[in-house]
Amino acid sequence: MSKDMKITVIESTKDLIQQTEDHASQKLRVAAYARVSTEQEEQQSSYEAQVNYYTAYIQNNPDWEFVGVFADEGITGTNTKKRDGFNLMIEKALNGEIDLILTKSISRFARNTVDTLQIVRQLKTAGVEVRFEKENLHTFDPKCEMMLTILASLAQEESRSISENVRWGKKRSMEEGKVSLAYSHFLGYRKGEDGRPEIIEEEAAIIRKIYELFLDGLTPKHIATYLTEQNIPTPTGKKVWYFSTVRSILTNEKYKGDALLQKTYTTDYLTKKVKKNNGEMKQYLVENSHEPIIEPEVFDLVQEKLKKYEQQTNRVQHYSPFASKIICGDCGGFYGRKTRYSQKGKPCRVSWYCNQKYNNEVKCSTQTLNELQIKAAFEKVLTKLGYPDLTFTEKLWNELVQNVIVYSNGKFLFNLKNGNQQEITLE
Repeated sequence: MSKDMKITVIESTKDLIQQTEDHASQKLRVAAYARVSTEQEEQQSSYEAQVNYYTAYIQNNPDWEFVGVFADEGITGTNTKKRDGFNLMIEKALNGEIDLILTKSISRFARNTVDTLQIVRQLKTAGVEVRFEKENLHTFDPKCEMMLTILASLAQEESRSISENVRWGKKRSMEEGKVSLAYSHFLGYRKGEDGRPEIIEEEAAIIRKIYELFLDGLTPKHIATYLTEQNIPTPTGKKVWYFSTVRSILTNEKYKGDALLQKTYTTDYLTKKVKKNNGEMKQYLVENSHEPIIEPEVFDLVQEKLKKYEQQTNRVQHYSPFASKIICGDCGGFYGRKTRYSQKGKPCRVSWYCNQKYNNEVKCSTQTLNELQIKAAFEKVLTKLGYPDLTFTEKLWNELVQNVIVYSNGKFLFNLKNGNQQEITLE
């Protein structure tokens, strides 16, 4: 016969909050999170005020050890992917470096309900409490999660409402023909006193030079190389120019004084994903909206030439390592691969010459090459670089060569990917 079962209840002596606060000999490691969602001047003071307030507040508490104020400036709160300060704080908390996080409100922490609840639960499991001052919520309080769900949902709805209002405001501005540029990343213009784009002559000279070089026969890649060599900074202040940057300048209608609005649109207010507008949303073309840097006739001429250039580029065969890399020094067109066949239908000779050689009234004078000549020129480059024992391989070619310009006098100008140039003459 079994003994009677006996159950003894041992009452709890500490709740979760007491577990983090009842440290007689150990201070709580405390951090704070501050954020403003725009970079406007009026929000700047709010951002600085939050940082200063929490720094003093934590440091003045003798029972707390100040870990730091983690902050994100000018970043939306609807998701946490691009919030570096927030993500670093969470990482430190989950690694056991923070016991308590203070923040102004749920909307400062996150406006995405799912993110808020998931992160709070992760922190709670790791023994880290979050306190929302405005709502007077402590995440170790058993009643907190229900209130947090409700309030976080309201914050998310507020974010959706703000997004809709912003979208409506932008739509009204576009309907009224108001043009706004990202001036810090846009070469040639600054915001004028009347709010409209105003020309910066020093930068406008660079824009005009780019258009001039293209009309003179240089490709966008050539122009990018030229601008880099001249130590001209890019629109974002970088040292190296790329094909895509030059092409963007050559195709931007704002340089002829017009503005096509809503080229892109935001697909979702939570993810903030931006998509190119391919007809899904209305667009607004504002003609003569501001003073042009490039005359409209010149701009239109460049668009015609650029279209022909890109059509010709698309015809270049891409299975060869030489495709899109051999450039005619006369017209700037790409060399194409041409195969001649014997009477029996078998290939007998492969050669490369300018795709536009016979397209113009004056035939390009650059020479026809066979692949052995191209490889020989490359091996001369290897010798000049200090590698006389190396021979042509596709891997070496692809690693080193950006493009090769072929001139009518038999010279080859190799533009290397490291920014250097090597001139070779075949005997």
